[in-house]
Amino acid sequence: MLWYQIIGIIMIIIGATFLFLGALGVIRMPDVYNRMQAGTKATTLGALSVIMGVGVFHPAWIFKTGIISLFILLTNPVSSNALARAAHNSGVPLYEKSVVDRYAEDKEKIRAEEEK
Repeated sequence: MLWYQIIGIIMIIIGATFLFLGALGVIRMPDVYNRMQAGTKATTLGALSVIMGVGVFHPAWIFKTGIISLFILLTNPVSSNALARAAHNSGVPLYEKSVVDRYAEDKEKIRAEEEK
């Protein structure tokens, strides 16, 4: 086994670990917003690590895996934000122990400025 294949396997194992932890976070978190945050951050890092690990393991695929990684890096946070905003706008409640709702505070400020 070559040195770059060992690095690729290590990256794949690290990515699989992050994917597992993201799934565990989705199961354990109390509300939609916390689940979405845990799922998005961990799965973005996990997927990037797995995909780039495959690219390192098979050097002929590195360009394709780089393009896929860039796509995931750009779209995962945007889609998570859109889903969280849609959940908030449709009235999905926060966990009762949540202390801050910045989105609601910002919406109140915007409404107050528009009324002036």
